[in-house]
Amino acid sequence: MRVDTFDPTPPYEQLRRQLEELISTGGLVDGQRLPSVRQLAADLSLAAGTVARTYAELEKGGLVVSRRGAGTRVTAPTTLLKGGTREERLMQLVHEVVGHAVALGMSPESLAATVEQAMHAQEPQQGTSRPPQSVS
Repeated sequence: MRVDTFDPTPPYEQLRRQLEELISTGGLVDGQRLPSVRQLAADLSLAAGTVARTYAELEKGGLVVSRRGAGTRVTAPTTLLKGGTREERLMQLVHEVVGHAVALGMSPESLAATVEQAMHAQEPQQGTSRPPQSVS
């Protein structure tokens, strides 16, 4: 995880999105303990209050549970994103990318070409077997 200081998105929100993504994709599994607020704050050079706010937001969303003395643990199933929710998450990501592209002064054509290039980079290399990734 990392926080981009040039991103206008508040650090707690950047961190929340990254943790939510890890939970939804199975990078963090149900019952797994997250680093302590102090530890994660130190690792990312953030204020402890920023990490605490992130954890509080995740707890409100039902993705983690915090217990005094027991830490913060993932409570969401790894199959969090299903059906419409997956499309909603994809739309959020697309909006973020488009916002960054506009801020960089990219034209719609240039953005489309960049997205196409990125999609081709995700295709399995010849001779390797990688299951296709789907959004739905």
